[in-house]
Amino acid sequence: MSTSTTTGATTGVAARSAPPAGAEPLRRVLLIDSWSTFAFGVVLLAGGGLLSEPLGLPVSWSVPFGIAMLGGAAALALIAGYPRVPTGPAVAVVAGNALSCVAMLVLAFSGLLPLTGLGSVFLAIGAVVVAVFAVLEFVGLRRYLGAGARQR
Repeated sequence: MSTSTTTGATTGVAARSAPPAGAEPLRRVLLIDSWSTFAFGVVLLAGGGLLSEPLGLPVSWSVPFGIAMLGGAAALALIAGYPRVPTGPAVAVVAGNALSCVAMLVLAFSGLLPLTGLGSVFLAIGAVVVAVFAVLEFVGLRRYLGAGARQR
């Protein structure tokens, strides 16, 4: 009798703490974003000196950007790792990616940095990648929130 009661109680707790069905696509995109952000940060930190000449990106910019990317990667992994993806931080990720996309485009084409043609293309491609993550995370967040509302 106590076994069935314990099993029933455990099942009830597990059912309440299980993430909404729509969490996995959002979690997957956040984790992929985390890994790609980490890789980009490593490239900027480790290759900043080597990339400076062909891209025109000063090392004084690549190092802080690289450090910021590593911090961003850790934050993305943390957000994705929660049993229930927290809505506020997930919205902040979408907004942050959208702003990063715009900032990269401004830096690529405004002349604020002494970028070469290859450097402008590098940042423009980065902006496109970030925009894709913003859209995928936005769609994933909408589905996640919709699934959570249906489960209530």
